Amino acid sequence: MRLFRQLCSDGVPAASPHLRTTSSGRVLLSLLAAFLAIGAPSLAQEPPVDAVKRIAENGSRFEEERGRYTYRQSFDFYELGKTGAQLGSYREVRDVNFTTEGERTEEFVKGPTHRLKRLVMSEEDFRDLREVQPFVLTNDTAWRYELTYRGRETIGGRDCFVYLIEPRQVLQGQRMFDGQLWVDQENLQVVRAAGQPVPQHHSTSGSNLFASFTTDYALVDGEFLFPIRTYADDYLSFASGVQHVRYEIRFENYRRFSADATIRFRSTEIADPTN
Repeated sequence: MRLFRQLCSDGVPAASPHLRTTSSGRVLLSLLAAFLAIGAPSLAQEPPVDAVKRIAENGSRFEEERGRYTYRQSFDFYELGKTGAQLGSYREVRDVNFTTEGERTEEFVKGPTHRLKRLVMSEEDFRDLREVQPFVLTNDTAWRYELTYRGRETIGGRDCFVYLIEPRQVLQGQRMFDGQLWVDQENLQVVRAAGQPVPQHHSTSGSNLFASFTTDYALVDGEFLFPIRTYADDYLSFASGVQHVRYEIRFENYRRFSADATIRFRSTEIADPTN
């Protein structure tokens, strides 16, 4: 996102004071640690030693399999004011489909509709829609990332291994992911990815910033976890101030393509985000 209007900066809350280590304080600290441990990843069980390799192999299989599916992708982006009121928006809906010859195509069915007041969608924003959101770790990309096991959590009823994932190096022109992965401990497929596209760009002529996001994945056709929703609610800190943004990407109507069948999407009324 690039900014082209002067904004007002926001304040930063002060840090909380330290607790005193009296006997009552030690009890309080113990209770606080136990409470935090409920929501923190557990280190009780570690993943297989070849887990990262298998996650990447599953990602490659997923990418190949998803390439055989048609689906509808909608993208709604909003600029928000200090009170949370909507100031501007961008919207597009496209069908990812195949020609009768089996060639993969993308076709707009709504938009794109530009009604942004303060921000400009950049080339990197649209690249991220394809390369980072949703994120896929594959055999071809795994070497670019460092994965660190953090523990276990349950997401949507699935017991997951949690990994911190960081780029080893970001070269000029690359778009990469920096964040966390939640991986189903049974099938080693990604259940959730949360983080930020990188690099963020800062320069004297302006900034190109990208919101932190979360992508959730769900089972499709009984085997693979496909992305169903990416969402973000973040504050972008430009040199001239802070801009609140919110967006959602939905992936719907997954259908496996067959050369013997014609795929058609049902006609559905899609609400205008400015109404």
